[in-house]
Amino acid sequence: MIRIGFGFDTHKLESGKEFWLGGICIPHSKGAVGHSDADVLIHAICDALLGAAGLCDIGFHFPDTSPEFKGIDSKILLRRTYDLVRSKSFEIQNIDSTIVLQSPKVSNLIPAMITALSNVLEIKEDQISVKAKTSENLGFIGREEGVSAYAIVLIDKH
Repeated sequence: MIRIGFGFDTHKLESGKEFWLGGICIPHSKGAVGHSDADVLIHAICDALLGAAGLCDIGFHFPDTSPEFKGIDSKILLRRTYDLVRSKSFEIQNIDSTIVLQSPKVSNLIPAMITALSNVLEIKEDQISVKAKTSENLGFIGREEGVSAYAIVLIDKH
């Protein structure tokens, strides 16, 4: 059985915060604001995995009202998400994702993101695609007020 899942996340950017993206800390004057470390790429991947497996969404499993998840490393959430997906006998075939961010440019950091994600998920790096786009200076992303990410996954039952 093959299943597809789609995920999306967005977070506000604020000065003085660490900027976690794809499991790595990005050097920048602003960082994402959230209950956890606010890693939008990992959160979008989590939602895509959970959706594909019919397991609700990231907020259901890791609510932002729970002190347990305050400041948590999103790589831990990703691993727990994958454990849930695997408990239903699904395996990841591939992940395709897009980060939408005006600044900083992150294309040179994508290989490190892919390595971090593949290590957490214990899959091959060539099963993960991460792309980065700007919003051409339009909207809240263009004004550098926020960051968004989209992900789609293909899983199959083994």
